[in-house]
Amino acid sequence: MKTSSQVVIVGTGVIGAVIAEECLDAGLEVLMIEAGPRVSRSEIVERYRNLPLGLKPSATASYFPTEMAPHPFHGLDYLQSTGPDNYNPTYVRYAGGSTWHWAGTCWRLTPEDMQLNSLYGVGRDWAIGYEDLDPYYNKTELALGICGPSDPADQWPQRPRSMPYPMPHLPMSQGEQKFTQVVRDSLGLRNLPVAQARNSGTHYHDRPACCSNNNCVPVCPVGAKYDAATALKRLEAKGATILDNSVVYRVETTEKNRIAAIHYYDSQRQTHRVTGEHFVIACNGIETPKLMLMSADDRNPNGLANSSDQVGRNIMDHPQQGYTLTTSEPYWLGQGPVVNSGIMETSQGDFRSEHAGAYFRMNNFARNRYISQRAMKSGKVGRALDEEIRRLTACTVAVVAAYEMLPDPNNRLTLSQDKDWLGLPKPSVYWDVGDYTRRSSRDYGDPMVKRIADAIGATDFKSAGMKFAPSKHLMGGTIMGRNASDSVVDTVCRAHDHDNLYLPGGGAMASTACGNSTITMTSLAFRASEALISEAKGA
Repeated sequence: MKTSSQVVIVGTGVIGAVIAEECLDAGLEVLMIEAGPRVSRSEIVERYRNLPLGLKPSATASYFPTEMAPHPFHGLDYLQSTGPDNYNPTYVRYAGGSTWHWAGTCWRLTPEDMQLNSLYGVGRDWAIGYEDLDPYYNKTELALGICGPSDPADQWPQRPRSMPYPMPHLPMSQGEQKFTQVVRDSLGLRNLPVAQARNSGTHYHDRPACCSNNNCVPVCPVGAKYDAATALKRLEAKGATILDNSVVYRVETTEKNRIAAIHYYDSQRQTHRVTGEHFVIACNGIETPKLMLMSADDRNPNGLANSSDQVGRNIMDHPQQGYTLTTSEPYWLGQGPVVNSGIMETSQGDFRSEHAGAYFRMNNFARNRYISQRAMKSGKVGRALDEEIRRLTACTVAVVAAYEMLPDPNNRLTLSQDKDWLGLPKPSVYWDVGDYTRRSSRDYGDPMVKRIADAIGATDFKSAGMKFAPSKHLMGGTIMGRNASDSVVDTVCRAHDHDNLYLPGGGAMASTACGNSTITMTSLAFRASEALISEAKGA
C-alpha cells in the first residue's frame, strides 16, 4: 500500500480531479484519497429506476451513504442544522463527488459580483478580479466540456469573451421557447440559454452527445454530462494512485507548521499514515472545514489554517424559493436537460446596496413525477384521473428564484458532540439567510415571480413566504483574502498558516452571486494547481 507521494489530494470530486490531472501532466506523483465508494454509472442508474415514485425527484436517494462515510440523506441524522433557516445540502461522499448528480449549470461570475463592497457597500470584495479568473474560466470550459451560446447577446456575463465555448448550446425545449418569448414580449426580460457541462456535439472527451434524457439529476444515464467519476480511470492511466473507502480524519503538522502527513481509516477501521510534500484538501465546503477543525493540535489549538478564526465561518449557499404554477395553456416541460435556460440580468444592479440580486428560471423537469400524487388527491378515478394527470403534466410550471447571500461569520460550521460510526464528530451548521436576502425575496423576487406568473397565464399563484431552501451550492468555510487575520486562504487558495496546504474550491469564494458555483470553484482549482506545480518544480 502506497504511503507517500509528492502530491496528496483528499477528495476525488471535480476539484481534486482537475488538480490531480494538472499535476500528473506536469510530471508530479499524485495520490488521491476518497472517503466514499467507487461505483459504476449502471449501478446508480439501476438504483434510480428502482426508487419509489415519491423519491424520484430526490438528488441523493440513488446514492446510499456508507457507514464509514455518511452524508446528508433521507432519514439520516448526519449534518445537523441550527439557526433560523434549515440547511440541508445534498452532497454525496462518493468517488467523483457531487458532480454525479449536479445539473451541469455553469454561469460565470460578473466583475460586479466580485466587488460587492467597493460598488455597493455590502459583503466582501474578492482578493482577485474577474480578469484574474478569466483564463481559468476558459480552462474549466475546455476541461469540463461546457457548451454555450455563440451569440454575445445570449452569453453571461454580457461582456466580450476571450475564448468561444467549446461546443454550441443545447436547443431549448418547446416549453422553454414559449417561456422565453412570453417573458421577453411581456416583461422585457431575456431568458438565456444555459452554459452547461454537457456534450452538445457528437463527441467530446469520450462523452456521447446529450440524448435529451430528463433525469440529469440524479444521474446522466449515458455520461453526456461531465462528472468527475469519469476522469478517475484516465487519472489512473496517467499514474495516479486512488484509495477509495478511506476516511481522512486528521491532518498532521510539523514543528514548523508545515503539513507532514494525512491519517485515514480504511474499511476495516484500521489507521494509516500518508506523507507527502504538497497537500490538497478538496472535499467540499462542509467536509473541508470539518477536517481542519478535527485536526487541531498544540500548534493550532483552534484547528488547522485557523489563526484567523474563520475556518467554518461564512458558510454560504444560494437560498432559493420554488413556485409551482398551473397554466391555462400547455408547456410540456421535460425534453432535454433539467436546467437549460435562465434570467440572469435580474441579478445585477445598484439595488444590491439594499437587497440581494436574484436569478429566475423555469425548471425543465418533466412534471409527471411531481404531479401524480397531486392528481390522485383530486378524488378522480379512471379516465378522469388519467386526463387530470395529462393536464397537470402539460400545464404545470415550476419557477425558481435563487438569491445571492452575503458572507456572515455567524453562519458557521462547528463540530457536533454527536459522533458517526467511526467516532468522528458530525458537522453542525448554523444558517441564517440574512435580511439582505429576505428583503430581496419580499420586495423583489416575490413580485417578479407574480409578474412572470401573470405573463405566462398562470391560473394560480402561491407565495413561498419567507421559507428558503439551499441550492446545495456549498461556498464559504475557508474564505479567500489577502489578510491572514480575516481569511483562511490566499489568492491561489494556499492556506495562510501552512505553506504546503491548499484548500481550493467553493470554500474559498468570497461572494456567491446568483449562478451555480461549480465553474468558479473549478477555476479556482486550476489557479491553485498552477501555483502548486510552480512551487513543486522550484520555479
